Amino acid sequence: MSENTKVLEKIFNTSYTIRIDWADLDLFGHVNNVVFFKYIQAARVNYCELIGLTSLDEADKLSFMVASSQCQFKKPLHYPGEIIVHSRVDWVKNTSLQLCYRLEKSGELIAEAQDVIVVFDHRQKTKVLISEELRKRIEVREQRPL
Repeated sequence: MSENTKVLEKIFNTSYTIRIDWADLDLFGHVNNVVFFKYIQAARVNYCELIGLTSLDEADKLSFMVASSQCQFKKPLHYPGEIIVHSRVDWVKNTSLQLCYRLEKSGELIAEAQDVIVVFDHRQKTKVLISEELRKRIEVREQRPL
């Protein structure tokens, strides 16, 4: 089975569009590899907001911390245009989950990335168990059981 076939088997129900900025370019005229992590971060925050995992509410400091982040660059990305970052959760464990991303421009695969994030209580400064309520919100977003 080809890599593209494997990717197409995975459904990404969440997408986030980002405008490529002139300041994102490096000396060679393509988007700097570090900027890809900025795009991934924006998609990560968007996804976590959609499932209600943020620390914006002063009464509830439950949020997340990034345990790891990686990116596999497939093609150079150029200005101008927009990049679409598709997101999905691949697995959920006791205190962590893996977010996977597919970065595309004009329908063309530019990069794939993965984050492992840990649910974190910023008041107690410790990781916490993923609640059944949060797990259900993720499953609803993903339209499948995890």
